[in-house]
Amino acid sequence: MKFILRLFPEISIKSKPVRNRLIKVLTQNLHNIAANHGFEIKVQPQWDKLMATFGSDESEKTRTQAVRELSRIPGIHSFLEVKEFTFERFEDIFEVAGPIYGPSLNGKTFAVRVRRRGNHSFTSQEAERMIGGMFKAHYPNLGVNLNKPEVTINIELEQDKAFVVTNKYQGLGGYPVGSQGVALSLISGGFDSGVSTYKAIHRGMKVNYLFFNMGGTAHEIGVKQEAYFIWDRFGSSHKVKFVTIPFERIVGQILERTHHGVRGVILKRMMMRVGSQVARKLNAEALVTGESVGQVSSQTLTNLNHIDRVSDCLVLRPLVMEDKQDIVDKAWEIGTAGFAESIPEYCGVISDHPNVCPERSFVEEEEAKMDANLVEEAVEAAAVLDIKAIPENTSKLEIEVETVKELAKDDVILDVRSPDDAAKAPLKDETHQVIELPFYKVASEFGNLDKLKTYALFCDQGVMSTMQAHELKEKGHHNVKVYRPD
Repeated sequence: MKFILRLFPEISIKSKPVRNRLIKVLTQNLHNIAANHGFEIKVQPQWDKLMATFGSDESEKTRTQAVRELSRIPGIHSFLEVKEFTFERFEDIFEVAGPIYGPSLNGKTFAVRVRRRGNHSFTSQEAERMIGGMFKAHYPNLGVNLNKPEVTINIELEQDKAFVVTNKYQGLGGYPVGSQGVALSLISGGFDSGVSTYKAIHRGMKVNYLFFNMGGTAHEIGVKQEAYFIWDRFGSSHKVKFVTIPFERIVGQILERTHHGVRGVILKRMMMRVGSQVARKLNAEALVTGESVGQVSSQTLTNLNHIDRVSDCLVLRPLVMEDKQDIVDKAWEIGTAGFAESIPEYCGVISDHPNVCPERSFVEEEEAKMDANLVEEAVEAAAVLDIKAIPENTSKLEIEVETVKELAKDDVILDVRSPDDAAKAPLKDETHQVIELPFYKVASEFGNLDKLKTYALFCDQGVMSTMQAHELKEKGHHNVKVYRPD
């Protein structure tokens, strides 16, 4: 089964050395993807296209797989499914093309389009007239219409080879993965980071993944699955890493020591510091984020400027001028929206009255209240995983956590909200003991509690309490459940 792959137009206008390099990268990517996805492929690079042959059969299964994979490979603008054969006369071409296109001409206008490569005794226009005349004479039709034909018969000729186009498909476009350097995407599992990661891959970057774990194992598993999905669908031509950074201690100090108005900015600055160091270890030249101007308080121009100042690495924001709905629509288009909808949005560092234009000196003063070695500790604790290992890594059965509206007699309520939230709306229960233990301390301090009691974890939305309960169960603490009163 043969396909003609058209190059992304921006590749076609490059100088000869650059074009040759990009074609070489794309050719290697095709071979790598075939190896990863278990199919055979032969690729013949040419100046303005690539000829790709899939498998050794003409089965529908092979065709479906070929179309699916080719439509997801960056660097391919469009591709044609063709029937290849040797010809000597125009009649030889019509003999093959007639049964393919002829029945579709009934009651319709048509045109023949011929593209040639090589030396022939005829022009493309002469070939179109001769072959078109045969169609007009042998199949019912409404005549030739060169401006707006209802049916277009596409034929490509190369020396003594003819290729009758049976189907045409749209490709992904963009540059071949790996041709534009290496990047590190800060992925959270939401709509924005998934789309920004895809856009970086689409523009030819080899993208590694960096996740800041602030919500427990359940959240991490969801983000890993989304990252694997993006890599498997669009970037599997290259080996990349998924890096997890434990961020609970950093979040804890932000909440306990810094002014609420700049917490979001400080959190992002800490992420950029850690991201820069991880990027250096992975030889990545840029960080990729899903930030968009004005979307949240930390994404004003002033705050984005404060965030960028701490990065040793180029920061790329593919969505910086995008509207939220456009981002969501793109997530549905590329297939990541389902992940974004199912992964709870982390909301542990939120300010009641965030400062959208704080002075740089104020941000730095508040940040100085935190321990100086937090970044180095976080980088040292990083867990690095080959992205191909994610399916096995996340295949363990999810542990079920009981959720209750009413408490048993001896249950203890464990309020895992941030200290600010707990202080503003204290949880009072006359019949049950209430213990305040912020979510970022649950993993480290839960073991100090009375092991003979059962703890019902509580937070306002039920998101953080569920995450922490999952985390505790996975660590062997079975005396937990989630409390969601009406």
